Amino acid sequence: MNIRQQLNDIFQTAMTNAGIPAECGPAVAPAKKAGFGDYQANGAMAAAKKVGTNPRELAGKIINNLGEQPMIEKVEVAGPGFINIHLNEAWLGETLAAARADERLNIAAVASPETVVLDYSHPNLAKEMHVGHLRTTIIGDALARLLEFQGHQVVRQNHMGDWGTQFGMLLAHLADQMENQDAEVALADLEVFYREAKVRFDEEEGFADRAREYVVKLQGGDADCLKLWQRFIDISISHAEEIYEKLGVTLKREDVYAESQYNDDLPVLVKDLLDRGIAVEDQGAIVAFLPEMADKEGNPSVVIIQKKGGGYLYATTDLAAIRYRANILEANRILYVVDARQSLHLQQAFTVARKADYIADSQTLEHCAFGTMMGDDGKPFKTRSGGTVKLAALLDEAVERATALVAGKNPELSAEKQAEIGRVVGIGAVKYADLSKTRTNDYVFNWNAMLAFEGNTAPYLQYAYTRVRSIFRRAGVEPSALSGAITLGTDAERTLAIKLNQFGEVLDQVAKDTFPHVLCTYLYELASAYMAFYEACPVLKEGVTEEEKQSRLQLCDLVARTLSTGLGLLGIETLEKM
Repeated sequence: MNIRQQLNDIFQTAMTNAGIPAECGPAVAPAKKAGFGDYQANGAMAAAKKVGTNPRELAGKIINNLGEQPMIEKVEVAGPGFINIHLNEAWLGETLAAARADERLNIAAVASPETVVLDYSHPNLAKEMHVGHLRTTIIGDALARLLEFQGHQVVRQNHMGDWGTQFGMLLAHLADQMENQDAEVALADLEVFYREAKVRFDEEEGFADRAREYVVKLQGGDADCLKLWQRFIDISISHAEEIYEKLGVTLKREDVYAESQYNDDLPVLVKDLLDRGIAVEDQGAIVAFLPEMADKEGNPSVVIIQKKGGGYLYATTDLAAIRYRANILEANRILYVVDARQSLHLQQAFTVARKADYIADSQTLEHCAFGTMMGDDGKPFKTRSGGTVKLAALLDEAVERATALVAGKNPELSAEKQAEIGRVVGIGAVKYADLSKTRTNDYVFNWNAMLAFEGNTAPYLQYAYTRVRSIFRRAGVEPSALSGAITLGTDAERTLAIKLNQFGEVLDQVAKDTFPHVLCTYLYELASAYMAFYEACPVLKEGVTEEEKQSRLQLCDLVARTLSTGLGLLGIETLEKM
């Protein structure tokens, strides 16, 4: 159910029937002020300017061409040419009844499913995941869940760093370590292992030469070297999988499509760019000059495709990835959930790919950029000593803090129950604190704010869900046993009904624009509308008729299911009791 789209279609037809050019749209949007209808069609003014007529008169002409519309109670012209739209109360109740009868809340799958490739998380397999991987992982996963819910085929691509010169250093160190212990023990702490290898590379005589020999062997396909490398990769991925399970994201081992997967295509790609004149040799390197991205002085943007010594760069593997995703996976959309600081790099790769026709005009390349997670000092989030915060440690602390809060509020619960609630609340709080912010902005990481049970936070919404569910326990009734029509006799009931009916259009907007905070804002507004409804409209108190009780309980059920579904699409769990 997408009310906005339905109204848009109705008014577009009315505008066509009124003789207005097809390129003029109705611009339907939810009303921003009480008393001005439920929605507004704001397109009459722009259309009047185009056709050279009075906007109020044109708005009246549009209304005269609406015809009979069951969903609309009345329309009226306001101001210089706005059209206020009041939805029909009976129709609203019927749509809510239909939503209750459908496990998908009357939200149909898209008519034309697309193949969407989502590039997200991509840790470097030489190091443990740290807080810098948090935003890409949870934003990407929320988009994957939502797009799949809509019916699209989502192909997750975890573009992990598993190649390059640093692996020679790591493999040489691993080979030495495995003389005294197995690989699992040697790689138990990736961060320590990496530091040990780096120290040896910088200080130990002869080690750097051995490391370079391993690089040559690895790139040359030496069987023993590849076997050692694969052992390193397997254990490293296991570390990442532990984080994914703890964080509750849907990435699996089979979603890993690392840099090394493109090795065979890199020389082919470079030759193709050279043969077609898109890249040229410059001072021994292979370079693409992009006048399309020239600076203010007119100097073209420069993309190095292959280094002077023959090595490949991120641009090379990203171009190979675009070829693979566009032609083998046949993606309609390719979404890159990547730090905003990589905007120039991605724009260069996209531009080269377009020039080389590695991707069709109908296929999109979209950078879902995100800002930086900051500490209270306004600088990128670090440990007190200035080091990088491991993601595992951050999540453990979130659970510990949430469990302590739960224990303080509910000391009567068992330790096991406190721990389970603490896990759900803690992980949910970290994820929601990030997802609720406009992803392109930096944001300050604050434990007290994210774990608060008031305001636009995960704990507030999770608790709101449990409060709604508790009503049914107090009433001694299952939602499936409810019957009768849903009536909207008060302003609070009507406001809640409209907000419930907007769920589908919110999901459509997030899928189109890739901003999960829009869904977060909607869920918070829904919870707030429910609280206003609950205060104004008694559900279980004396004096409430059976018809009112049945209707209001059905509204409660829809609120709970919408909150649960919406939070689930963000990757956040709910609990029946807290």
